[in-house]
Amino acid sequence: MTTTPTLPPPRTELSADEARRIALRAQGLLGAPDRRAGVRGVLRSLGAVQLDTISVLARSHELIPYARLGAVGREAVEEAYWSGNHAFEYWSHAACVLPIEEWPHFAFRRRARRARGHRWHVMADADRSCAAVLERLTAEGPLTSTELGGAKNGGPWWDWSETKIAVEWLLDTGDVVCVRRRGWKRVYDLAERAVPGALLHDDLDDTECVRRLVALAGRSLGVATRADLADYHRLTGAQVDAVIADSGLVPVEVRGWGKPAWADPAALREAPRGRHRTTLLSPFDSLVWDRARTERVFGFTHRLEAYVPKPKRIHGYFAMPLLSGGRLIGRVDPAREGDTLVARQLSMAGPRAVEPMAQALREAAAWVGCEAVRVEQVDDARLKEALITELGGS
Repeated sequence: MTTTPTLPPPRTELSADEARRIALRAQGLLGAPDRRAGVRGVLRSLGAVQLDTISVLARSHELIPYARLGAVGREAVEEAYWSGNHAFEYWSHAACVLPIEEWPHFAFRRRARRARGHRWHVMADADRSCAAVLERLTAEGPLTSTELGGAKNGGPWWDWSETKIAVEWLLDTGDVVCVRRRGWKRVYDLAERAVPGALLHDDLDDTECVRRLVALAGRSLGVATRADLADYHRLTGAQVDAVIADSGLVPVEVRGWGKPAWADPAALREAPRGRHRTTLLSPFDSLVWDRARTERVFGFTHRLEAYVPKPKRIHGYFAMPLLSGGRLIGRVDPAREGDTLVARQLSMAGPRAVEPMAQALREAAAWVGCEAVRVEQVDDARLKEALITELGGS
């Protein structure tokens, strides 16, 4: 007679250090990466990859798989996201690339937007404008806003054309979907054509949709507070409260957090082990996009300062945290000048961070095709000298 082995019960009390390692493993930054699953595997593991217009070394959605897989080709990243109907773009934590199989679980958000009846932009003739967009897409196939007639109305960037407002409204409500970008422009298509038939439905009620997203957030975070779970897909605390008991996540206590927390039970059954990745992180990486969680888990204060007036910036325009040994131990504000990666402003948590910073800079430079690294401002002159030496005098 064959017996099924009994799994040990999940632990319900964790140290802060255990919680940190669980979070790293859940985010794909502890243990050997699954290179066979590649970029699509990273997307499915994280559940959402944030998009942003800023491009310094590369755009954020490229930096996120790079941080986990190493020097995967940038064209391969785009191909993985935008070919074969594997993903779509929609509103999650922000504008995000999402696994296509999660299309049904955003029905609650599409319904909410439809019930609101409008975007913050106002259309002069919504019915006519939306019908015209749908007619063009039906007849001509996927199109950008430029191809549809132009995104701008002649004023500042937010002064959208009637056509742009219409197609974005149709995207919000699910008649239209973005399943790829071309030259950073959204390519719009009819949802009925782009979303696989088995997934093209809004049959799930709001509770089931939210329960799925809370469970996904818990899996992607490993261990999380109520606020962490809500922030991942930009839910409300009340939405989390309504489904948490049926989400499959288990309540845990993390010493030092001072707040109730929940964990993915699979993450609790064995201690997370493996090799730590040394890498620079996008400020929009899901490991650090929630600033309060980053401070709680890593004791590291980080803010994106791209939209802060230059004289008021502390760490630079696009400061990228340095992850090494499972800890955040520095940051660098990078730029590119020809074939040189420039570390414009840099800080490190002491001498132990010098070698990892040099390694991360060299790897990032090679990935984006730079042949040299130049270090400019460092908050500690002695560490600057040590870093330049470690880099080989770059």
